[in-house]
Amino acid sequence: MYDLIGDIHGHATELKALLAKMDYRETDGVWQHPERQVIFLGDFVDRGPEQVETVTIARNMVENGQALAVMGNHEFNAVAWATEDPQNPGEYLRPHIEKNLKQHRAFLEQVGEGSKLHHSMIEWFKSLPVYLDLPEFRVVHACWHPEHLAAIAKYTNKENRLLPTAWEEASRKGSEAYEAVETLLKGLEIRLPPGHHFHDKDGNPRYDIRTRWWQQEQLTYRDLAMVPGSEIAKIPHTPVESDVLPGYDGEKPVFVGHYWMSGTPEPLSEHVVCLDYSIAGEGKGKLCAYQVNGEVQLDADSFVWVESSR
Repeated sequence: MYDLIGDIHGHATELKALLAKMDYRETDGVWQHPERQVIFLGDFVDRGPEQVETVTIARNMVENGQALAVMGNHEFNAVAWATEDPQNPGEYLRPHIEKNLKQHRAFLEQVGEGSKLHHSMIEWFKSLPVYLDLPEFRVVHACWHPEHLAAIAKYTNKENRLLPTAWEEASRKGSEAYEAVETLLKGLEIRLPPGHHFHDKDGNPRYDIRTRWWQQEQLTYRDLAMVPGSEIAKIPHTPVESDVLPGYDGEKPVFVGHYWMSGTPEPLSEHVVCLDYSIAGEGKGKLCAYQVNGEVQLDADSFVWVESSR
């Protein structure tokens, strides 16, 4: 029996409230349940006031057999930020530019960049698998994409963890490993038709759109685009080629995070659930879980959540 928990982003207070709501109790520093196990969907850090405590809770549960976890894009970025680039002495796999620092600064300040605790957490992030393919269901942070799953297999071990030698390749833009990690951990992006672009929340022009990859019907770029509401009119209603989206085989359910959903939690489709309900957002977000009991048939009644305490 599993309880899958979406992106926490440093909100340990809500995490503890959600665990308690699902009848987990803290014993000897480890949250546990006599009959159930948590699966975390990644993105423990980079926002929120309690990032160290969030990682500590999740890590203690994983290391004591009370939880499983997959890597989120923020854990991947944290490792790349802290890893020197072997081809460019003094540089790092994730460049220390202002844009990247702005995203990562809160974690570095809370953990103490370069501290023993920081190094310990980076080593734990490295141990997180890219995805889980369990008998009952699948788990990946952003996108279940067969082509990129096949590609990343060349760079992972039997537990689906990135090999020590793979981090450099996975951080090199344009490489096979990079493209696979980008899609699996950050979502499927497709290029807009020539002459079209939109601006992201920071005002930067963007020529690719993040897509609702789980959609199966023949759709247009605007139907699929996950962009700020003020920018949606800039996305054309041009049909997307049928071979662009991976679709989903529906063999078993897949659980993802990453997408900053809002409203009342419900499945995205017959076979896909997103558990990121914007706990770190500006509005009244939720920290959301999905409770699996025996055979998995997705329904809205299996969601459990707590509201932001802010």
